[in-house]
Amino acid sequence: MMRLAFDIGGTFTDFILDDGATGATHVLKVPTTPGDPSKAVIAGLEQLLETAGIAGKAIDMVLHATTVATNAVLERKGAATGLITTEGFRDVLIIGRQKRYETYDLYIDKPKPLVQRRHIAEIAERVGPDGTIVRPLEPASVDRAIDALVASGRQTIAVALLHAYACPEHERAVRDRIAARAPGVSVSISSDVSAKIREYERTSSTVTNAYVKPLVDRYLGRLEQALEARGFGQQLFVMQSSGGLISPGLAREFPVRIIESGPAAGILMCAIVGKAEGREDVITFDMGGTTAKLGAIDAGAPAIMSSFEIDLVRFKKGSGLPISVPAVEMVEIGAGGGSIARTDKGMIVVGPESAGAEPGPICYGKGGTEPTVTDANVVLGYISPDWFNAGAMRLDADAAADGIGRRIGAPLGLSAQQAAWGIHLVATSNMENALRLVSVERGRDPRRYALIAFGGAGPLHAARMARSIGIPTVIVPHGAGVGSAVGLLEAEPRFDVSATRMMRLAPDSSGAIEAVYRGLDMQLRGVLERGGQGEQRDQAHQAGDLRWSRYAQMRYAGQGFEIHVDLPDGPIDESYAGRAIEAFRHAYLRKHRFLDAEGTIEAVDWTLVATVASQTSAPGPARIGAGAARAGTRKAWFPEAGGWVEARVLDRQALAALGQITGPAIVEDPDSTAVIPPGDAARISHAGHLIIDIAGAPA
Repeated sequence: MMRLAFDIGGTFTDFILDDGATGATHVLKVPTTPGDPSKAVIAGLEQLLETAGIAGKAIDMVLHATTVATNAVLERKGAATGLITTEGFRDVLIIGRQKRYETYDLYIDKPKPLVQRRHIAEIAERVGPDGTIVRPLEPASVDRAIDALVASGRQTIAVALLHAYACPEHERAVRDRIAARAPGVSVSISSDVSAKIREYERTSSTVTNAYVKPLVDRYLGRLEQALEARGFGQQLFVMQSSGGLISPGLAREFPVRIIESGPAAGILMCAIVGKAEGREDVITFDMGGTTAKLGAIDAGAPAIMSSFEIDLVRFKKGSGLPISVPAVEMVEIGAGGGSIARTDKGMIVVGPESAGAEPGPICYGKGGTEPTVTDANVVLGYISPDWFNAGAMRLDADAAADGIGRRIGAPLGLSAQQAAWGIHLVATSNMENALRLVSVERGRDPRRYALIAFGGAGPLHAARMARSIGIPTVIVPHGAGVGSAVGLLEAEPRFDVSATRMMRLAPDSSGAIEAVYRGLDMQLRGVLERGGQGEQRDQAHQAGDLRWSRYAQMRYAGQGFEIHVDLPDGPIDESYAGRAIEAFRHAYLRKHRFLDAEGTIEAVDWTLVATVASQTSAPGPARIGAGAARAGTRKAWFPEAGGWVEARVLDRQALAALGQITGPAIVEDPDSTAVIPPGDAARISHAGHLIIDIAGAPA
């Protein structure tokens, strides 16, 4: 099978073309076009196909991951959004949760909502938690709310009514009324986006979906048209935050499901690399042009969460915007190569604003005037002005130094080099905080983990981050700069539906559980049909390649939190409730090392998942890339070695021939650059990955 995968980041769009028959693999990075990301996609596809010497019609499958939605939220560049909610609940987003993420800090910053209070409208209606209609919907209040939001210039409206997860009737009526009264306005309703309890989380998820929906809808629409026009008539799949693939139709309808699209693909790649290196416990570090993402893989499998947070204020749980949809576990911050540096009260601050691809960092020479992390790394000698992106882009180091000196150095009384080092340290420190959250603060001993660094900028900062927290080994995969695109080749189509059905479990609860999953099964089959997957589902089912799985969020009755519990497969018979209870006890004991033998067990959310098993495998990383070995030296800033030193500069092939080297050194790939600080040792593994052994790391 000939497969083409591409990942759109805030600065670069990455491609990988894999020929399953011959094993040939081609990679490419091109600058993203923020105004219309499909332009960069088409330009890159044409260049890649010309290099490979094949026609578009030869491609069997097109796989896509993107951070378009993610970056829109982080940079607050989504559509003008309004919210319609139940009378008396206008401030759900403003209040959030009673619990503070820093209990004793009187000056904490709360996450900034995506919709302002003046654009939140109330309507007269009320549904009870059991789904009964307490107060009928008043159409006149709906019309007033719609008219007010449209008059204020809202392009998209979220509808999140009280207890709509139990009865969606009123939300659907409001959706239909918006379609009739304001047909040009996009609509998202909470009972479709996230039919779960907890008003704040459900409302936040729905508002996020509405906020990015027009942007994602336009982008995917243009992309599909452009692909079709150039002979790519094959089915396009889009990566979800959960690590599965969905159709473009579902991605356009529920873009909140692809918020972590690119990072999820990268974590799948890390699972492959960890397995190849015999490391089942790894922490993943993906740093691109706009954001940095950190995740974890335990016992060889990425952790799937029922919800996550985006745009965290202080890397603390509860400090970000909650998104109540399944996702791989990760922490994301606005720190990338394009993150803008500035001064604030005598200090250097980096991000979350990004220069993106247009105009980009100063060194790109495209009109950028704000100093960025990439500019700093060029000034420090870590990035070659002549070999950036395999020489496809020449960087202006003098302009970067001048910009950093004027914007950062002069206000602080520093030289351009000192200011550049300060930018590098601040950016690294920001990511170290996120690394601590993923590891130590979540019960992971960093001494047992390896750090897999990828993305265009990840390998450049990884070794110093690993040393700061005690991680003994850094792995830089072959093809690290296009890691998320590589991970796409391992993904499978995955569809899931969830619902809140509060139920106290007893041995005789099997009938009630069966009824819940019967309803979810009908809902999931509707999702498959709506996403254009009906034919593929039937073919997969006939071939025995359609896998069904179940899980639930469960707790002891009276607790205010739940844990993820994988439920047994197979028919739901009379013994099923007992097996579900045992599954909860096993999961609870593993997580908390405690069981309440007399406690009543309660299930809250139920989920059904359908996965289409892939008939292909991801390419071996060692097959990516080719060319003559390169080696030399370059002046670079390593204060650990006294300042400016003549550092060795070489690529993987040259390093493989040497066996092992000790830093200071720089290893350049066509798609990324790895910095080896003084004392650290670097070598190439049997699988072609770069291994960095951190000096002085604890055993």
